[in-house]
Amino acid sequence: MTIDAVVKVGGSLMQETSLRPLLDTLSVLGETHGLVVVPGGGAGADAVREMDRRHAPGDTAAHWMAVLAMDQHAHLLAGLMSSSDRVEGAGGVRRAIGAGRVAILAPYSWLHDADPLPHRWDVTSDSIAAWVAAEFHSPRLILLKAVDGATDEAGNFLAEASPAVLSAAGIVDGYFGEALASATECWILNGRHPDRLVALLSGEPVVGTRMR
Repeated sequence: MTIDAVVKVGGSLMQETSLRPLLDTLSVLGETHGLVVVPGGGAGADAVREMDRRHAPGDTAAHWMAVLAMDQHAHLLAGLMSSSDRVEGAGGVRRAIGAGRVAILAPYSWLHDADPLPHRWDVTSDSIAAWVAAEFHSPRLILLKAVDGATDEAGNFLAEASPAVLSAAGIVDGYFGEALASATECWILNGRHPDRLVALLSGEPVVGTRMR
C-alpha cells in the first residue's frame, strides 16, 4: 500500500474527549488508506518551552527535548489506537502500511540521525510533519488542530491561505512554508470533527483551509 497522507494530530487534541473518536476514525481509514500519523508535542513541548525560558539549556537541547515530547505522544496514540504500529523511521512506516496498519511515527531517532531542520522555536511538529511528508513524497499532508481553519482580519473563514498567512495567525509555525514540499497538498482540519477527515480522503467537499 502506498502512502496516501501524512496526518499530524496536534498536541491541542491530546487532552480532549474527542481524541478517541478521532483515533477510531483513523483506524478505520487505515484499512483502505496508507496513513502516517505524526503526533504533536502538546503540553510536553510547552513544558520544554518553560524550562528553556527558565534555564536556557541552548537551542539544540531544547529542540531535541521537544521532539522527545512527540515520541511520548506516539506511545499514547499507539496505546489507544487499534490497527496501528508505533514506528521510529522510514522502514517501520513502510512495514506498518504494507501490513494494512496505521504507522504512528515516534520521530526522535530518525530526526536525530538525519538532523534536517534548524534548532529553533519556529520549527515545531508542524514543520516536522511537513518534512516527513516530503521524505515519503506524500501527495497530501493533513494538519489536525482544534480550529476549523484560518480566518481573515474581519473573522471571515478562508477556504485557502498561504503559509505566511497561517503562520501570522499562529496556526502553523514560522518555518512551515520552507519545510512543505511544493508537490504536497496541505489542509488544516478540525480534529474534533473526524467526519471532515473522512470527507477529505473520500474526495468530498470539506470544511477546512487548504494551503496554497
